[in-house]
Amino acid sequence: MADWTRASAAQMAAAMKAGEVTSVELTQAHLDRIAAVDGDVHAFLHVDAEGALATAREVDAARAAGEELPPLAGVPIAVKDILVTKGMPTTAGSRILEGWEPPYDATVTRKIREARMPILGKTNMDEFAMGSSTEHSGYGPTRNPWDLDRIPGGSGGGSAASLAAWEAPLAIGSDTGGSIRQPASVTGTVGVKPTYGGVSRYGAIALASSLDQLGPCARTVEDAALLHEVMGGHDPMDATSLDEPVPSCVDAARQGREEDLAGVRIGVIKELSGEGYQAGVEQRFEESLELLKARGAEVVEVSCPSFEYALAAYYLILPSEASSNLAKFDSVRFGLRVEKATVERTMGATRAEGFGDEVKRRIILGTYALSAGYYDAYYGSAQKVRTLIQRDFAAAFEQADVLVSPTTPTTPFKLGERLDDPLAMYLNDVATIPANLAGIPGLSLPSGTAPEDGLPTGFQILAPAHEDARMYRIGAALEKALAEQWGGHLSAQAPELEVAQ
Repeated sequence: MADWTRASAAQMAAAMKAGEVTSVELTQAHLDRIAAVDGDVHAFLHVDAEGALATAREVDAARAAGEELPPLAGVPIAVKDILVTKGMPTTAGSRILEGWEPPYDATVTRKIREARMPILGKTNMDEFAMGSSTEHSGYGPTRNPWDLDRIPGGSGGGSAASLAAWEAPLAIGSDTGGSIRQPASVTGTVGVKPTYGGVSRYGAIALASSLDQLGPCARTVEDAALLHEVMGGHDPMDATSLDEPVPSCVDAARQGREEDLAGVRIGVIKELSGEGYQAGVEQRFEESLELLKARGAEVVEVSCPSFEYALAAYYLILPSEASSNLAKFDSVRFGLRVEKATVERTMGATRAEGFGDEVKRRIILGTYALSAGYYDAYYGSAQKVRTLIQRDFAAAFEQADVLVSPTTPTTPFKLGERLDDPLAMYLNDVATIPANLAGIPGLSLPSGTAPEDGLPTGFQILAPAHEDARMYRIGAALEKALAEQWGGHLSAQAPELEVAQ
């Protein structure tokens, strides 16, 4: 292959096994690509060329010696800066953690190392995963490779942009209200939020502990499935980790690609369409439904009336949990310290300088919602709405095997367009938030480009808890049908970045 950065992870793995390419060659190709384009994209906060190449050399030596290797051994990967990584900085996109090097690896980081995958570096993100555009990073925004004047989504815009810019074949993300799926949608890539507890959160810097979930980011459904199986599994270090086998994601994806969908019921969520949704987004969604019907699926409409209140409930639950989780950043235990005369003044000055505006906004809101006299009215009421949303999902899944919607209401908006309007920014996650409130899995894959602006749109598939394999099957089936219609994967249609000389 002339340019290995354009290959899928599955193709890279097969080529290494066949002796067509080495891990060192693959890793160096991606490092060269990062050096060429990341000055414009800013997907990475830290690049570990030395560490990635060292792992690649070890994999090549082991393969030459005839050692049995894991399926993705030698395939490079990027890691969202929310995961602690021994020997590499971890900042969660915040100045308050600038320069901090953790003394240990997160469970997912450890699993990546055990899978013998070279870690290219740490990707940019909204500070502490608070945002929908990666404009709230303490280190500057990431840009969308489809249009450098537009956002790549958030909070995990760096991971998604690294895939769309061909800087990495795989990446890790975290999804609290859509931070894997929404960036995937606006960058023409694939993103998956597993069932809550299906992937260990040990070593992931917490935003909202009852909502956070780590997951795979890729350019194809099969690649996401391969990475999901590396990441997943029970972890005794995480009290919320599910003690059950990892779903057979890869088998499900391959089944969906090869078989029809006869007998599969697909539920279209009535409340996730209409007002506020861009015409081109809805057009591509409807076209995707027709392709699923052509594969033999039955499409029905379902109603989830409590979704009307999901956004409001989420923006009370998340800030409340965040205000508690971020209390440890106090100038004593981690990161930045601004010296003042007393502990109180030091703490106040450090947080004023170290936290960005969006983080401060959510901490204040969460602290207020948890305060005496307001807890029941705000946080307590939001948790009741959460229960109603879970019941709506349960009822809907009695009518359909999976539920679907557009992933985002619009294509990527321009940088700076919504920075002064937090509510408009929050509305970008209206279709992704319900899955986090219910703990169910969700997948976003590209559904085409909107006719009015030529920018990516996303198709979201939701499955019942523990049934992650279902969405991989449906996703792979749709991906194949769309590829036949486009003449290839959507990511290949992205405009080529001008390489800096």
